[in-house]
Amino acid sequence: MAEDKKSNDYTIEMGKLNQRFDTPPPPSPPLPKPASSLSNNPIFPVLAYCGSSILMTVMNKYVLSGLDFNLNFLLLCVQSVVCVTTIQTCKSCGLITYRNFSSDEAKKWFPITLLLIGMIYTGSKALQFLSIPVYTIFKNLTIILIAYGEVLWFGGSVTGLALFSFGLMVLSSVIAAWADIQHALEHGMDATAKVSTLNAGYIWMLVNCLCTSAYVLGMRKRIKLTNFKDFDTMFYNNLLSIPVLVVATLLAEDWSTANVNRNFPIDERNNIILAMVLSGLSSVFISYTSAWCVRVTSSTTYSMVGALNKLPIALSGLIFFEAPVTFPSVSAIGVGFVSGIVYTIAKVKQNAKPKTGILPTANPPLSASSQSMRDSLRS
Repeated sequence: MAEDKKSNDYTIEMGKLNQRFDTPPPPSPPLPKPASSLSNNPIFPVLAYCGSSILMTVMNKYVLSGLDFNLNFLLLCVQSVVCVTTIQTCKSCGLITYRNFSSDEAKKWFPITLLLIGMIYTGSKALQFLSIPVYTIFKNLTIILIAYGEVLWFGGSVTGLALFSFGLMVLSSVIAAWADIQHALEHGMDATAKVSTLNAGYIWMLVNCLCTSAYVLGMRKRIKLTNFKDFDTMFYNNLLSIPVLVVATLLAEDWSTANVNRNFPIDERNNIILAMVLSGLSSVFISYTSAWCVRVTSSTTYSMVGALNKLPIALSGLIFFEAPVTFPSVSAIGVGFVSGIVYTIAKVKQNAKPKTGILPTANPPLSASSQSMRDSLRS
């Protein structure tokens, strides 16, 4: 019996081995490579990214340029609702994917959402008082704050070429402000009121630059901890901002019938609502086309496109909203355009070699207390 059991066991194992060493089926012939489609052509994602950026800026300016428009929180709330609805629909259709909602992740991400609300709100107020070219030029100053924030908190460095681009950014902003103020003084009956309006816009722009840099740096830190992808970030940002914006618009804004009619005139009501919806859709388009652009081209090309994109956005203000076309204003756009290109080239060169530098382009030696503070910020 023992010998029979051993023989049976041996026979079974050999059967398995025989099955294991059977001749594998011949490999299937390789599938033919699909012909190059429009989605893989780098021209189309670049144009789509530029178009969505221009669309969002122009639509926001159209809504905010209305007479005494003061329902900014409502505008942001509509944009967030449209964005969440759109990406949720795309996820249901299998076009995109992102992680499901988690209350624990929401609590950790909520401070970033508050910074985003501050950034978008102050940007809408600045765009309300300033022209699109001036707004676009001043937005470049945020790059300087972010760059030195990375030096302090992430151990980054700033090269000499980047410093040169920063100088061009500051110069373009000064020229733009001077051109705006000069135009206000030379044209128009109430120059004092126009200058005060511009000053209000510059203050909002300054606050927007601070909020934007805080948002970008804070989001970079939080993304490293949560490993969020593009659509994860978009989903949580817009979803968490909706209740905050609803409370803000109900408590801080005037919802009387007279004020609603002032913000939404009967003859322009449908166009304004459509522009608000399109501005929300454009935020989805920007996220998708930016990811599309990076996939089809490269991150370097995407950075260059972002720098070049400021020129058509600034020109859109001259075309659609009759911003003053003067030699100083055009010069400011040109200098700001060049500064973006120089900064992109500086980042490309910096990423291609080890980080080196001297003061003030690199981190200075830190005392024990300063090093402890930096470590606490990184944790």
